[in-house]
Amino acid sequence: MISRRDFLQAAAAAAALVGPALLPAKAAAQKLSLGDLTRFEPLGQVTLLHFTDIHAQLMPLYFREPSINIGVGESQGLVPHLTGGLFLKRFGLKYGSPEAYAFSSEGFAQLARQYGKMGGLDRMATLIKAIRAERPGRTLLIDCGDTWQGSYTSLKTQGADMVRAMNALGVEAMTAHWEFTYGAPRVKELIGQLKFPFLCGNVKDTQWEEEVFDHTAVFERGGLKIALIGQAFPYTPIANPRWMIPEWSFGIRDDVLQKRVDKARADGADLIVVASHNGFDVDRKMARRVKGIDVILTGHTHDAVPEAIKEENTLLIASGSHGKFLSRLDLKVEGKRVVDFRYRLIPIFADAVPPDPEMAKLVAEIRAPHQAALDKVVGKTETLLYRRGNFAGTFDDLICQAILAERDAEIALSPGFRWGGSALAGANITMEDIYNQTAITYPAVYRNDMTGAQLKEILEDVADNLFHPDPYYQQGGDMVRSGGLAYTIDITKPAGQRLSDLRLIKSGRAIEADKRYVVAGWASVNQAVEGPPIYDLVARHVERQKTVRLEENRSVTIVGA
Repeated sequence: MISRRDFLQAAAAAAALVGPALLPAKAAAQKLSLGDLTRFEPLGQVTLLHFTDIHAQLMPLYFREPSINIGVGESQGLVPHLTGGLFLKRFGLKYGSPEAYAFSSEGFAQLARQYGKMGGLDRMATLIKAIRAERPGRTLLIDCGDTWQGSYTSLKTQGADMVRAMNALGVEAMTAHWEFTYGAPRVKELIGQLKFPFLCGNVKDTQWEEEVFDHTAVFERGGLKIALIGQAFPYTPIANPRWMIPEWSFGIRDDVLQKRVDKARADGADLIVVASHNGFDVDRKMARRVKGIDVILTGHTHDAVPEAIKEENTLLIASGSHGKFLSRLDLKVEGKRVVDFRYRLIPIFADAVPPDPEMAKLVAEIRAPHQAALDKVVGKTETLLYRRGNFAGTFDDLICQAILAERDAEIALSPGFRWGGSALAGANITMEDIYNQTAITYPAVYRNDMTGAQLKEILEDVADNLFHPDPYYQQGGDMVRSGGLAYTIDITKPAGQRLSDLRLIKSGRAIEADKRYVVAGWASVNQAVEGPPIYDLVARHVERQKTVRLEENRSVTIVGA
């Protein structure tokens, strides 16, 4: 157990980095109070409240942060590409502390039992209401997308559950990414139900090159005129099915963004904020290229960074994912310039924050028709199940095992999605757990013959998406997970040359370029893919196994990290 002396030393070190003091010394999150989490010395005229990448999680959950998050090119060794002990050292966090549990993977399995679940929309509502009461007329709550997708209820309601929840939360603007995987007609329907702007200024009609959505909303807060510009995920038609949004084109379009920033300033904006779903490294580069942005609220890459990162004259704010955190940024603006700021990324310890009654009631209403399906137990796990990490996660390994067994394949492929909660050793595996890993609108599990050359080409393409030295060529996500396959990857090599020594794990035989292999996978972006839904397949496999045990995956050898 951490001592009071050690904790206070760590808190003092971190305070020098992030501004406000961290949590007081407590043995467990249950002893923390709402006051501990909201303690903050207000500054300036306006408070920006931000969350992103909730992935439709209404309830508190366990979510293990990545133990591997490799940066390349100019981002190598920089935040957010620090994990484990390096992360703790960078931010002055003591191993075993509440913050270490919230922000890193260090000691996760043990600390999860000590500090409990995190997030929950009713807890977030409590924090937001408390801060709004403290700063009347000065707050602005912004959602940076990946909100409508990622759970059983969101899949069954096609995103309507989260629209209801965000309206009730009092969100004042949002941008988007996975929202588009419900298809263009449904996106338009859901936008019509929102009580706030849907800002995606980098989306155009493919035929006429006209803007599809609003790009800027203007707010008056604390006597300031704030221009908020929305930036949707620029690679949506590549990372997700193009056929779902056939008439919309995306892109970074930083030249267009520069014009909008300039116009907003010319129109009298005191503060310019970009709500972005680009990903952190893309936004870091964009902050250098687009002049005049005061704050970029970044999303997509799920980075939880307890410090405002300054690039040129722009503050980058990364607020984690899955509803684990709420960020608070207080800004003092003079002469249309940010002259001072104070920041805190608030970890939402579910046992420490009393649920807001109104939001708790709404969440219960949303879940009630589906409760039996959510609670259905299909098996049990003897080991920690998690997803995050550049190359592997035990939940993904379980999915790959299920694909291999249920589709009688030699090799399984599973997309490197970053969303999906964790399950502790000894826990029951419910259908809700499985849907939290697999709830997408294109879930078919295909089974194809593929040559060794084709397989390598696919893996090389994903690797370049992840490890291209220019952030503008990265699309986020992690490396495609594989079952039945081992390989070596050198991230320093150029495109098409990173992978080597591809072998079948079962036989140890090398993959031959011209030989055909039976490969199965899911989440294909192609239309009319045939196969059982991934959530049904995984559930069937777990039911047959009854108890699962996943050890650390050592099938990928990493060079150059």
